[in-house]
Amino acid sequence: MLSQLDTVLTNCEIDYLKWDHNRDLIEALDVDGQPAVRRQTLATYALMDELVARHPGLEIESCASGGGRVDLGILEHTVRVWASDSNDPLERQSIQRWTGLLLPPELVGTHVGPTTSHTSGRVTDLDFRCLTALWGHAGIEWDITKISDEERSRLAGWISLHKRLRPLLHAGRTIRGPELDGAWLHGVVSHDQTHGAFSYVRLVSGAAAMPGLVRLHGLDPKRTYAVRALDVTGRDEVRIAGQAAATPPWTRHGVTLSGDALMRRGLAMPVLDPMAGLLFEVSATDHEGR
Repeated sequence: MLSQLDTVLTNCEIDYLKWDHNRDLIEALDVDGQPAVRRQTLATYALMDELVARHPGLEIESCASGGGRVDLGILEHTVRVWASDSNDPLERQSIQRWTGLLLPPELVGTHVGPTTSHTSGRVTDLDFRCLTALWGHAGIEWDITKISDEERSRLAGWISLHKRLRPLLHAGRTIRGPELDGAWLHGVVSHDQTHGAFSYVRLVSGAAAMPGLVRLHGLDPKRTYAVRALDVTGRDEVRIAGQAAATPPWTRHGVTLSGDALMRRGLAMPVLDPMAGLLFEVSATDHEGR
């Protein structure tokens, strides 16, 4: 296997290898009662290490039936993992939330899939798919040769936005808010607490008509922050990824509040339909360069 893979990587000048493992390991022992799975796993690690040694710069992504080989051991030999074969953004919200309790965003593959998910058949809005894929090692899992000019423009805007926020998303502190009556708050805040990005996403219909105030986390209570809503595709005129029945004024005009107020009182969130979300950015007003 080493010889064959080495030949392919050399002749085809491949820089990225998605290492799949679609096998159910039911029996952990071989016919002699020896730990075969452990030996096979260690051999896989050695094979990966040798390929990287022969091809410096090779990026290997661990993929295994959606999470079957996502563990701290594999991270010593790969640059990222594929959390699930499902690219349905609604399912991905849950998958990425709990995977994120163990792994930082930059190590988890998150892709924008097609309008109709190949795993669930669910039809979803492009902006919601972009918003979901934003929080990770973002990519595209979609035949973009067949999309419309409008979709191409929106996708390009999302890519630009991700590139701008990437230094924060891939180096900050992950923030997980509690479940809020069918909605989730998620964010990343820089370690110096001067910059953050958050998303408020509604997954299902909630019992309450109005979401009320939602408290942020991870900020400096003594700082003052400018808060502004962002469009996931970079357009100023669109604020919501999906459909919203009502939006508070700050989502259109921005607001400046203390970190203490944002964390203890919170912000009014829009009334969203299921599979819709709001992306917003917080920046310390007393921080140079922001």
